Amino acid sequence: MANFQLTKDNAEKVKIKFFRKYRDLVNQPLDFTPGNEDKLVDDIMRLVKRNRTYVEFTLQKALADTKGNRL
Repeated sequence: MANFQLTKDNAEKVKIKFFRKYRDLVNQPLDFTPGNEDKLVDDIMRLVKRNRTYVEFTLQKALADTKGNRL
């Protein structure tokens, strides 16, 4: 189970921040829908070739300050 929850409001901000960090993945289809956090983490792990801890940490950082510009 993922250590974060996406809502309809913050999912788009997280998506924008993630694609800023990984520009080469902009064309990849990622499902940023609330309730599918585990599937999202699995998809990102496969794309960026990182472990679950790193991906969850990165997404939690994006959620920490949704109004800011930093990831």
